[in-house]
Amino acid sequence: MEFDWNEVFINDLDWNFTLQIIVRTLIMFSVILIFLRMTGKKGVRQLSIFEVAIIIGLGSAAGDPMSNKDNAIIPALIVFLTVLGLYRLITWIAARNEAFESVLEGDPVYIIEDGMFNLDTGERTFAKDEFFSEMRQQNIEHLGQVRTAILETNGNVSFYYFEDSDVKPGLPVMPKLYQKKSSIIKSTGNHACTYCGNVEELKGKSKNCSRCGKNEWVQAIRSARLT
Repeated sequence: MEFDWNEVFINDLDWNFTLQIIVRTLIMFSVILIFLRMTGKKGVRQLSIFEVAIIIGLGSAAGDPMSNKDNAIIPALIVFLTVLGLYRLITWIAARNEAFESVLEGDPVYIIEDGMFNLDTGERTFAKDEFFSEMRQQNIEHLGQVRTAILETNGNVSFYYFEDSDVKPGLPVMPKLYQKKSSIIKSTGNHACTYCGNVEELKGKSKNCSRCGKNEWVQAIRSARLT
């Protein structure tokens, strides 16, 4: 069977409709930008789950009129206006009802407390690589520098730090150090559980973590945070 490149790239495109595609795309893209501006958000990281769902839902309404001659722009604009009205109504209700807001937006989640992962939420909230990357971008070298870390409802993470004098030995988040993790302990000293961040002094002998019961460790570090 011969591969038809013309079908892939052009197919039955009506060249007389090309200019309309350009105009429709410019109009609908502008409508999307205006909609996002009217929500008051400055970036995707500031969008809640509810707002992301709205953007995804508007994709079809915006996309169809861009390239399909059977779909006019005015019906799509009606969809946008309806969704915008719904968004304004729901955010108005949420601003006046904390229970409704909690259901709609979710609640902040404690990921780290007292230099260790929160066993109820911390491990399940983030993939470790993703969260460690987030920490490194905040100049954090290990969990012992962090008093509290909270995952906000908009996806951002708020970090609160120990004073330098109060920094504890902690689980390193630097790749070269973290990759030395092992269930075999050959040296004596403070080691951090890679699952929960609990630090214990191990004397050349492996054991299960007294906090989470796991058996994978890496040597803890106690450096102060550089700012």
